[in-house]
Amino acid sequence: MVKLSAELIEQAAQYTNPVRDRELDLRGYKIPVLENLGATLDQFDTIDFSDNEVRKLDGFPLLKRLKTLLMNNNRICRIGENLEQSLQNLTELVLTSNNIQELVSTFYLLRNPVTNKKHYRLYVINKIPQIRVLDFQKVKLKVSARQQVYGGNL
Repeated sequence: MVKLSAELIEQAAQYTNPVRDRELDLRGYKIPVLENLGATLDQFDTIDFSDNEVRKLDGFPLLKRLKTLLMNNNRICRIGENLEQSLQNLTELVLTSNNIQELVSTFYLLRNPVTNKKHYRLYVINKIPQIRVLDFQKVKLKVSARQQVYGGNL
């Protein structure tokens, strides 16, 4: 396993990807913990952490530029608190092939285009019935009961 250090970040492949985003490639280093990401100096639109050993999705400093985070093929079983504050402009989070066994009861999707869609809130509540807080607002029992009515597509 390799420690995620400023030196590793500096030496890792950095390029403009096919969608013209500035990308940092930290794929396949067997990194166990996300740390020292301040060394990126918030220069990247995409960071690829695929094929590592990360167990918890946290440890991010404020990265205003980051839009895409690729975390597939890790060991993630938990998502840290306040992730939305550190990654304010994150629009794509890929978590395929991890170890997530339960959905958290709190979701923050504010400042995402999906929140403008009709019945967005009811749709999310229907799809994730155990949700208790959505966008900093409690999910009321009355709304939860109404979720069966709006089980269609968003």
